[in-house]
Amino acid sequence: MVIKEVQLYFLPVTLRVPLKFGAQVLKQVTCARTCITLEDSEGTQTLGWGESPLSVPWLWPSDVEYAEREEILKKFCILLAGTLREADLIGHPLEFGYNFIEGPLHKILNRVNADRSEGTEMPHLAALGCMSLFDIACHDAYAKAKGVGVYETFTSQYLSQDLSQFFGDNMFSGKFPSDYLVLPKEKQLPVWHLVGGLDPISEDELTGSEPDDGYPVLLRDWIREGGLNCLKLKLRGNDQPWDYERLVAIGNICDEEGVDWLTTDFNCTVTDVDYVNTILDRLRDEHPRTYQKILYVEQPFPYDLEANPIDVHSLSSRKPLFMDESAHDWRFVKMGRKLGWTGVALKTCKTQTGAILSLCWAKAHGMTLMVQDLTNPMLAQIPHVLLAAHSGTIMGVESNGMQFYPEASVPEAEIHPGLYKRSAGCLDWSTLGPSGYGYMESDINRTLPEVVSFKAN
Repeated sequence: MVIKEVQLYFLPVTLRVPLKFGAQVLKQVTCARTCITLEDSEGTQTLGWGESPLSVPWLWPSDVEYAEREEILKKFCILLAGTLREADLIGHPLEFGYNFIEGPLHKILNRVNADRSEGTEMPHLAALGCMSLFDIACHDAYAKAKGVGVYETFTSQYLSQDLSQFFGDNMFSGKFPSDYLVLPKEKQLPVWHLVGGLDPISEDELTGSEPDDGYPVLLRDWIREGGLNCLKLKLRGNDQPWDYERLVAIGNICDEEGVDWLTTDFNCTVTDVDYVNTILDRLRDEHPRTYQKILYVEQPFPYDLEANPIDVHSLSSRKPLFMDESAHDWRFVKMGRKLGWTGVALKTCKTQTGAILSLCWAKAHGMTLMVQDLTNPMLAQIPHVLLAAHSGTIMGVESNGMQFYPEASVPEAEIHPGLYKRSAGCLDWSTLGPSGYGYMESDINRTLPEVVSFKAN
């Protein structure tokens, strides 16, 4: 197949309440959306769509000015769109995406960073975030062209290479992603709610500046509205007393409201394993019910696994420990497993291709999976949820776009209401169409902004 046209859109979204990422508070985000036209050897054209939020603090934690980082990310998307237009989509998008990430993506990133001073370079994770929307769109278009869903294409019928060709490992000879994916019987998933570090959990924490827009503000109201049973807690990672008391307070609310599961997110700010171990041990001894509710611990440590090769066996012996920001691809998953990590949090914003390969390597080596959110709104929500549905996660999927910018997804929610509103503690994706990601984008009444377009000569 050949890429005939790449269209790129930037959709600004404002958060109704701020979201804290490490040391940075997010108040607005730009979502990048693309429409890619593929043409087969007979001249038949198929459109594929992809979208991802360019969440600057998560993709590129840095002291570089926020606006500067966001502008570089947007320009990087434009560079990718132009480069992809000149590329032949040879084989399955998993094969094409892998080859593009291994080659051209690195070259473009090196070019962008060539004139930047040390410490201000755009990281590889940010490049993957920009690539993700195009990669998702290629998977969507390819599956539509074949008349099947995206997750039906990961078999020997469509792929010309088995997984040993990606991993360079004979243990994967004759194995394809379909050997590690699940075929969900139900079209519902348990959903996790994010309790941000700035979110009020009791009335005495209200400041009077909260939005009065018909959506809940307090944690108890969110739990009751959505029938929530799974909460992800954003902690500070550099203030042990605050983190402990926050866990205790939310654990008490869980007991009172009948919430069974918790996970902790220390914002990648922890540098000493004992920081987390001490909190867990104290919680085990003083509040055992809350300790038992913690299903897993999400990435407490810095992004760069090579620069911070922390041995985490003591922590993962207490609770399952999931890589997130460090798990750029399957090679980093392999590195993390040696250090004691036991699970991987997948994200579509690191590319669909990368998520599938990390999933296969992790499952083959006995690691557990989760699918974490990047506060995905609009079209970005759909590949995100489908990844979780076909991964066989430890427990459902995280989804918090409806907390931080619910109005952004109103056109999509009219067609797929169960994906944008949590009910009985679940998301429902039964309204999706049968081919590609099932967006049914022609039924979605959304006006798009000005397009950046790259067409065939």
